[in-house]
Amino acid sequence: MRILLTHSPQARELYYGERALAGLRELGEVKLHEGSAPLEDEALIGAAADCDLIVSYRQSAGPAQLFERLPKLIAFLRCAIDIRNVDVAAASKAGVLVTQASAGFVTAVAEMVLGFLVDLSRGITRSTIEYRAGRVPQPELGRELKGATLGVIGYGAIGKEVARIGKALGMRVLVHDPYQSVEQVPLDELLAQADYLVPLAVATAETENLIGARAFSLMKRGAYLINVSRGNLVDEQALEAALDAGKLAGCAMDVGRAADQMPTPRLAARADVIATPHTAGLTLPAIEHQSLETVAQAREIIDGRAPRGSVNAEHWTRKSRIGR
Repeated sequence: MRILLTHSPQARELYYGERALAGLRELGEVKLHEGSAPLEDEALIGAAADCDLIVSYRQSAGPAQLFERLPKLIAFLRCAIDIRNVDVAAASKAGVLVTQASAGFVTAVAEMVLGFLVDLSRGITRSTIEYRAGRVPQPELGRELKGATLGVIGYGAIGKEVARIGKALGMRVLVHDPYQSVEQVPLDELLAQADYLVPLAVATAETENLIGARAFSLMKRGAYLINVSRGNLVDEQALEAALDAGKLAGCAMDVGRAADQMPTPRLAARADVIATPHTAGLTLPAIEHQSLETVAQAREIIDGRAPRGSVNAEHWTRKSRIGR
């Protein structure tokens, strides 16, 4: 088997790791991408021309032409949950298996939310910036999390863990998720009562700009927004307006609408915003969960089995080419 790993050297170091790379090499000949830019479009097709498997970084899209022009390709393995830039229908038509990784970053992301909760409430980043600039920051009254209301929109694995942490801190936790059977409150009620709002809904057409002008108008003055999910959930123009008007006391974001789901630099530069470069899930246990999962998936595929994480196993007709 010949396997293409699309991660750049930096992405391999941060998002794949040596243990997973060694695991791939036990399964076959691994072709590495050595450029700094994401491997995509014609460059990706050219690099994968003689490969049986593609193990894909999240920025390497899987368009229809990829599957149409690579007759040797057996499977496209995404080392992430997000497969929105993979044309699964085209892969299915071509008989190529598509897989995705499961969430190994629940703990890491939930802990980042905890860090944001404390930082927003106590001005840690703000004071640090002042001291580093040679100025002595003015003391400001902080907020205690105990007794405050935490509003969680979306009650998946991360939402459950964030809610658990909030309750452990003595916070009042409100949940809204129309797709989960859980004790919850209507969205408008949650927005009106939350001191800290954490949207963790899945990014879909339905949730595009879920937190927009109307949502901000319903929120209490002085509330905080924390976004570690997807930039698509927040209307950034409305967010800026809410911050400018003092409706929100501040915002923390690990994601946004810049490239690769990064926070938008204009927003991130604001004094009332704390921003990190899409690193909430970037811990060694989190990245190894997904990268080692792709190794396990590749092993199953080589043995002729559709692994856990397959999204179109019923259309995998190129399985018959394994071993030829």
